[in-house]
Amino acid sequence: MHAECCANFLNKLEGKNMRRRGRNEGSICKRRDGRWEARIDLGWRASGRRRRCFYGATRAEVQELLTAALCDQQQGLLVAVERQTVGEFLINWLRDCVKSTVRPLTHEQYAQHVRLYLLPQLGRIRLTKLSPQQVQAFVNTKLNDGLSPRTVQLSLMILSRALGQAVKWDLLGRNVATLVDAPRVERPELRPPTREQVRKLLDATKGQRLEAIYTVGLALGMRRGELLGLRWSDVDMEARTITVRRALQRSGGLETTGEASKLRFVEPKTARGRRTIVMPDCVVAALRTHRARQAQERLVAGAEWQDIDLIFATRKGTAMEPRSLDTAFKRMLHKAGLPKTIRLHDGRHFAATLLLEQGAHPRTVMEILGHSDISLTLNTYSHVVAGVMREAAEKVDAAFAELG
Repeated sequence: MHAECCANFLNKLEGKNMRRRGRNEGSICKRRDGRWEARIDLGWRASGRRRRCFYGATRAEVQELLTAALCDQQQGLLVAVERQTVGEFLINWLRDCVKSTVRPLTHEQYAQHVRLYLLPQLGRIRLTKLSPQQVQAFVNTKLNDGLSPRTVQLSLMILSRALGQAVKWDLLGRNVATLVDAPRVERPELRPPTREQVRKLLDATKGQRLEAIYTVGLALGMRRGELLGLRWSDVDMEARTITVRRALQRSGGLETTGEASKLRFVEPKTARGRRTIVMPDCVVAALRTHRARQAQERLVAGAEWQDIDLIFATRKGTAMEPRSLDTAFKRMLHKAGLPKTIRLHDGRHFAATLLLEQGAHPRTVMEILGHSDISLTLNTYSHVVAGVMREAAEKVDAAFAELG
């Protein structure tokens, strides 16, 4: 397709008077030093008109380069701009490549790292001149400024992904960010709530309008957004299953994105995030009680009720603010006399730990939690898996003792 397009352009150009070209057809001239030069107009930017120049020993050589560039431009492909800066490329990359391929919160996170960290130190450097030493200096500077290794690691990953796209577009010959080692990030020690703490929490939530959300979260290990995105149509009481199809997020409201802040229902982070889970009896009972309570709220709300089928909604049926759930959880912790350091997300870790301690296979835990890969499950809960393996070894010893 590309070769055919270039051939068509060449035929058109050969049929015209080469001394005078139309607008956006490029130009060819012989330089004083004897070389031939071709130019292509790339439009305007804040600093003026952008042009791309090609040089060669013969007219035919630069004509071929010009024809290929014009063909790329007609197809909407990005033509390399020699003076394009890292900052200009990153901003265009966020708009043209990232926004349409990731979830809104991920796009916001990328935009924040570009604005706060990458642009101030690397933004004015020409894209083609960026070196591994400059990227390494960026890493060292940010660590010395007090940024966490995880934050610097993420900034480096974003830069690497952007430069990888530049390589695909033939704007760069290599991705210099891949030549720099990311700072080491130590995995924090995982401390899920104990069974006694969970018992106290569940006791404190009894009779509360959101009692069921804690039961579902602690038993099935769902994320906050997944819980708030559940619909009654996702539940099959007869088959005793519940399906995670979406999550609720608040995103926008940042100057880097140019969008207003609003609640959005988004697809799961990965393909495995979309999953169907078999519900234990405690979850089925909690949901039935919650449905009856919600029916009463619907009667009270009357015409103000908005029926969008949400399981966990406001008193008018609308989507709940995620931070409101965090606030309610903190109140339950205080009521139960539990430490404020316990997070709502720790209920997910409790569910995984409980399953593994009960002998569930790590693959089963991976499917229930919606992990993208079993290695994530094994690495995150390695301390629990090690304990299960010790119990298995003890059982093998007992079996061999009987054989002897």
